[in-house]
Amino acid sequence: MMKTHNVKKGNQGEELAAAFLENANHRIRERNYKKPSGEVDLITEDGDTIVFVEVKYRRNLQYGYPREAVNRSKQKRILKTALWYLKEKKIADYNIRFDVIEIYFEDDGQQIINHFENAFCF
Repeated sequence: MMKTHNVKKGNQGEELAAAFLENANHRIRERNYKKPSGEVDLITEDGDTIVFVEVKYRRNLQYGYPREAVNRSKQKRILKTALWYLKEKKIADYNIRFDVIEIYFEDDGQQIINHFENAFCF
């Protein structure tokens, strides 16, 4: 039961993030790109840059800011999955970037979307 709820909530967050990025002139290349190493929520193109985006969505800040969940081990899984993608698509001549989008609601119900470009690197 809980798993289904989290998937639904995750999809909702990814929809919001995708719309946000499209409004910022990103072109969505992939959603939920999965490999044995892990998953990348969104892969976009921002000019000449391929952007690997981790989306974190929470209803409140009870457990801290959503971005805080993108710890070092999560970052490594995203990197490994990004390398799969670049190899699979034979992409060599692009810049790459790792972004995090956090979405949460404040106590007054206002939705907040924060986009952290270059949230981490290797």
